[in-house]
Amino acid sequence: MSGSVGVFQAGEQVLPLDRTYVMGILNVTPDSFSDGGNYLDPASAVARAAEMAREGADVIDIGGQSTRPGYEAVSPQEEWARIREVVPAVVKETGLPVSVDTFYPWVAQRALEAGASILNDVSGFGEEMLQVAAGSRCGCIVMDPGGGEGEVLRRVKGFFLSRLQAAEALGISRERLCFDPGVGFGKTMEENLALIARAGAVKVEGCALLMAASRKRVTGFPCGNPPFEQRLPATLAAHTAAVLAGADMLRVHDVKEAVQAARMADALKGCL
Repeated sequence: MSGSVGVFQAGEQVLPLDRTYVMGILNVTPDSFSDGGNYLDPASAVARAAEMAREGADVIDIGGQSTRPGYEAVSPQEEWARIREVVPAVVKETGLPVSVDTFYPWVAQRALEAGASILNDVSGFGEEMLQVAAGSRCGCIVMDPGGGEGEVLRRVKGFFLSRLQAAEALGISRERLCFDPGVGFGKTMEENLALIARAGAVKVEGCALLMAASRKRVTGFPCGNPPFEQRLPATLAAHTAAVLAGADMLRVHDVKEAVQAARMADALKGCL
């Protein structure tokens, strides 16, 4: 392998893209599709974050509302009430970059003030969210929310390039952007599989790429739809394929196993 190594900047922390990073999911919600209700108590949430850090997580992604299929949105005030104690406590406890999964600019601003260094927006970073990010040095995870017409790889790449242009117009550099193809959001099963298998086709030069297939329907469908908590093997297979195709970061529920699989995928990638 040759060429310069890019970076992903998350506030004061810079992650060289010379290996695969693992983002641990921390859902502070009552209704997330896989682990809703497990970490509503702030002390339980912080303990889980510390456990993920020990297991090798590189980033902790905190969410205050579910975005599962058919979810009902809660207010920005309710979302923030769920995570306002958790965000600073996880920053202090782990020392890791903390991402906040929100599509509310109001929540995003407060999360940054509380110590978060990454914003993860499943709605694709509209103008107001970009304005919040532009006022900081945070990293930005920009997800394709689905919709539109045409071949999925071309469609997703086009969306990424449009958001890149909008971000750069506000002074947000490529190093601060990480794009997520949005597996499971507004896409058919065939499109989800294509995005995993050909992740490199939607990669934007100079920007990180995240894959988030953990326990989702795409990992259940080819395997007889086992319960969410039994989809670890399929998740590891999907994420390994994505890493070999070009993904830089994985958003996962099962950190310990994901870290081991990522190291193996990196070793294989080094032989390509």
